[in-house]
Amino acid sequence: MSLLEDLRKSVTEGDQNSAQDQVRQALAENIPPERVLTEGLISAMSEVGRMFEEGEFFVPEMLVSARAMKAGLAILRPSLAAANIQAIGKVVIGTVQGDLHDIGKNLVGMMLEGAGFEVIDLGVDVTPEKYVAAVQEHHPDLIGCSALLTTTMPRMQDILLALQAAGLRNTVKVMIGGAPVTEQYAREIGADFYAPDAASAAQGARKLVLG
Repeated sequence: MSLLEDLRKSVTEGDQNSAQDQVRQALAENIPPERVLTEGLISAMSEVGRMFEEGEFFVPEMLVSARAMKAGLAILRPSLAAANIQAIGKVVIGTVQGDLHDIGKNLVGMMLEGAGFEVIDLGVDVTPEKYVAAVQEHHPDLIGCSALLTTTMPRMQDILLALQAAGLRNTVKVMIGGAPVTEQYAREIGADFYAPDAASAAQGARKLVLG
């Protein structure tokens, strides 16, 4: 197996230490950082997404793999910056106002990073005004809104209305998800994409940004 195949296997299996060692070794062997990212980390997370969709992986396995990817990416990031390798897009994510759940949102963030995005995480209990400010500051391609409670779901529509009022709605795509959220609700409030899980969020984000 090649070093990048080993890296892909380590990430898929959730072996953080091996993933970090293999990224270091790849850089020491002058493998271009972009190849380490695309053929190692992104490729691994695509495979994790496939396994999740086919029922071979569940959320705990996915989380372990995503953490291994993040550990490898932490080692790789300075080399990507030095080589001026740009992320494929920028995403602002958060859990909506009144909702303090963050496991799903965190997993989506890691899967998005694993898909090649720069992720700005606003945390939990994020007001519509904070989303508007983040869009004004960071100029993201996409924002992601998570809600785990039926009582906080309406805040998603508030975010869309706030973006509209600020004249920003046409500048950014909006993705929503979370346990009570549905495809129909996304259509009703005018969101661009509904993600039933973190793997779908990463795939959908790539389609929305890359076309």
